[in-house]
Amino acid sequence: MAELLELARAEKLTLGGVVIRYQEELEGKPREEVRGLMAGRLQVMRAAAQKGLSEDIRSPSGLVGGGGKLLEEWRRAGKSLSGTTTARAVAIAMAIAEVNAAMGRVVAAPTAGSCGILPGVLLALEAERGLGEDQLVDGLFTAAGIGMVAARQASLSGAALGCQAECGVATAMAAAAAVEIAGGEPERAAAAAGVALQGLMGLVCDPVGGLVEIPCVMRNATGAAQALAAADIALAGVQCYLPFDEVIAAMVQVGRALPASLRETGTGGVAACPTARRLVEQISTWRHNPSSA
Repeated sequence: MAELLELARAEKLTLGGVVIRYQEELEGKPREEVRGLMAGRLQVMRAAAQKGLSEDIRSPSGLVGGGGKLLEEWRRAGKSLSGTTTARAVAIAMAIAEVNAAMGRVVAAPTAGSCGILPGVLLALEAERGLGEDQLVDGLFTAAGIGMVAARQASLSGAALGCQAECGVATAMAAAAAVEIAGGEPERAAAAAGVALQGLMGLVCDPVGGLVEIPCVMRNATGAAQALAAADIALAGVQCYLPFDEVIAAMVQVGRALPASLRETGTGGVAACPTARRLVEQISTWRHNPSSA
């Protein structure tokens, strides 16, 4: 991150601007084409959000589905306790995560299991702040920069470092993107990413039955809310002492200290709850005898 920030300062660019230039050079493509490819991913995110918010989808196991739609109806009725932007972001994030669980098309951001957080925040800001598509595409490049730093210095795998490396990094990506979209400087965006990741430090990966459903879908929803909180903290000028690079290094140390039961094996954490075990047994019974459902 320090190198990315130095480039941004030297070239007077946003973090997203640095990433766009890097991608131009890496792929040997003009800026318009690079941005066009990212705009295509934004459209996939939009379609997933629309599907999850409006259709009665269910995962093959039947464990999740319909939560994003319920949240959207709750928000539209004016009943949400969250502010309008947060309520919308939470609904979209859950909806997209449910589309993933239902084997629908999503954009890994940075992984499929954490695919709802970034678009949840960006599409909510678009709706509430009247942002244009170019601003959202810029935000996706900012988010990509944070994801690249995390991938190079750590891992994006729950099996390697726990869910902090998936939902945690996704939340950091969304927080940084929100800051730059709102006009915040690169240093503030990096600070927001660090705040977001600190809040999810140590988050374990404990999918019930090994499925990317419980608690993954809920974590996408709460991750979107946390990203907006981290963005506000950074934009308000609250002192954020820890550099993002050091927070990433801490995440690696914490992840390596996690036992195998808390790294995507589905044997620890909430996956070990009695109710979780009963659900897994029910799914297994249903798969062997569908008529028993």
